[in-house]
Amino acid sequence: MAIPHHTKIHNRFQLNGYSFTPDELKMIGYDFIKEGDYYERALGEFIMDWMDNADWINVKTSGSTGAPKEIRLSKQSMVASAIKTGDFFKIGIGDTALHCLPTDFIAGKMMLVRAMILGLSLDLKPPSLKPLKDSNREYDFAAMIPLQTQNSMNKIRNIKTLIVGGASISTELHSALVANHDHCFETYGMTETITHIAVSKLSIPKQPFTALPGVQVSVNAEGCLLIDAPHVTEDTITTNDLVDLIDDKSFTFKGRKDNVINSGGFKIFPETVETKLSSAIKNPFFMSGFPDDTLGYKLVRDN
Repeated sequence: MAIPHHTKIHNRFQLNGYSFTPDELKMIGYDFIKEGDYYERALGEFIMDWMDNADWINVKTSGSTGAPKEIRLSKQSMVASAIKTGDFFKIGIGDTALHCLPTDFIAGKMMLVRAMILGLSLDLKPPSLKPLKDSNREYDFAAMIPLQTQNSMNKIRNIKTLIVGGASISTELHSALVANHDHCFETYGMTETITHIAVSKLSIPKQPFTALPGVQVSVNAEGCLLIDAPHVTEDTITTNDLVDLIDDKSFTFKGRKDNVINSGGFKIFPETVETKLSSAIKNPFFMSGFPDDTLGYKLVRDN
């Protein structure tokens, strides 16, 4: 698929069942800002930013590659990201999609961009931890965080292709998806990569992350993931994520460099331990390092 200019809204794009010309879409964005609910105002502001004369938008990072900050993203790079997602997951003209994420963040912004560029019919719902609670509609595509997915398990088959990201996926949730869904993917990405650049299929036993076509990965001397994604930026993106590199297209995630606990000379990744214990400990918890005279730090569980 050729990469269209970001101003070219697909003529099959629909929002909540209605089609719009670019000028009408601007009016909808303005109306959302002035009269919409909180989640509609965020979408309206993004629509106005997308339809203005600038070639970029300002977004706030989540802190995956360092301290949170405001960065500029090229609108054409966002279009390219949307097309890569469409090609990889085979979603396109006329397909239905559910938007249940906050548009304040990149994942929510990209749901709208995918719909506008690929020609999807997008249903906008208030961000909720139970996005399918009052809906029996079937969708071709949706993106959720793990907790939304966990709370939607009784209707999860209503979504043909589901991508899950934004937080780690527990062993319990993974097992539930293996049993209940055959086309669900965990995503790896961040604001700087314009959402996902690698995916792991969740409907089979735990798999490494595999980079999308055109993306290559490597590690630096500290073992942190480096990402080459030419459709996003010409620069190599350096993360704080420690990984086991399999090859230049795949890796397994170990944990954040900032969170590693050195206990008696052994490096412990709390995220890995949390994932292993999540099926046995039902109450919310996290692992952390506590000062110890002998070990330097010892691993402890906090509730």
